[in-house]
Amino acid sequence: MRQFLSYIFNLTLVAAVMISSIVSCAPRDRYVTITGFAQGGTYAVKFNLNGTDGMIRQRPEAIRDSIDAILGRIDASLSGYNRNSLLSRFNEGTPIVPDSLFMDMYSIAYDVYDMTEGVVDAASGPLFDLWGFGFRSGEFPDDRQVEEKLAKSGMDRLKRDISAELASDGVLDPSSLLLEADPQIPQLNFNAIAQGYSCDVVAAYLYSLGVKDMMVDIGEIYCDGLNPSGQQWTLGIDRPDDGNNVPGSELQAVFSVPKGPHGVVTSGNYRKFYVKDGKKYAHTIDPRTGRPVSHNLLSATIVARDALTADAYATYCMVVGLEASMSFLESRDDLEGCLIYDAGGVYRTWTSGGFVLK
Repeated sequence: MRQFLSYIFNLTLVAAVMISSIVSCAPRDRYVTITGFAQGGTYAVKFNLNGTDGMIRQRPEAIRDSIDAILGRIDASLSGYNRNSLLSRFNEGTPIVPDSLFMDMYSIAYDVYDMTEGVVDAASGPLFDLWGFGFRSGEFPDDRQVEEKLAKSGMDRLKRDISAELASDGVLDPSSLLLEADPQIPQLNFNAIAQGYSCDVVAAYLYSLGVKDMMVDIGEIYCDGLNPSGQQWTLGIDRPDDGNNVPGSELQAVFSVPKGPHGVVTSGNYRKFYVKDGKKYAHTIDPRTGRPVSHNLLSATIVARDALTADAYATYCMVVGLEASMSFLESRDDLEGCLIYDAGGVYRTWTSGGFVLK
């Protein structure tokens, strides 16, 4: 990760063709907000131009262009929705020359697989596609189809050290990552951690400029320092009503982010799902069973040391369900969480000890 960040900061960043707005605030602590488009949606980055060593020297427009360029590189490498990305070509079985982003993300995905004991599995792409929640439109599968895809999924089928599989010219043949000869090439899907990763990369860039107060929102959130009011950053948790697709329009709770750098991620089953024969099938797939989860946990908001970790464990909670998530969060001093669940048709909220609702 550090090697990648060092690399990205030394890139010759080019201006991106994005429409962004810049809004400034008070004269001493001068906050600006930069907005743009990324990863199929929008992003917003708010930060204080009064940095650790005085005013940030770079103009907001130049910072905007750098952020756009960073996010553009992430899309070109890791997006499964970009048909020309390195990830898409890898999933088609085409040999690629992986960049530092791809190499970094593969290693992180393996670490996440290990630390969640297989609950968050980036090599479960075929299962998400099969159920229609991946990069291709699927149809409602039968048990035989699920079992077939399950047998061809999993990071445990793949070698850990991706760099050892590069040819002398830097080319990676996807099949070379397989532990055993198999006609089914690896199919990766980084959606469970890619947005959190993107937040961390943008935050690291801002730190390199001397920024101390920031909030990076790319669907997931990273924040540090103070907000424009001189207080801890305050965020809302969306009410998990089916079809509540506009973030912030209907809130279930509001909370203060703890002091210091933190990633904040909410995962839920109320925006991506479909109903068949009267039963709801959510986009959260348990890679251990190959099937969508079915439990009363509606959303999980996780606060961690960085957005990638928060992203991974928010997904973890949505896979394992309410009781297991409560026990897990109570056992972790480095994580805080808010779980919203259905108690007989009524929404209930559970929070860990350090999660402060307003």
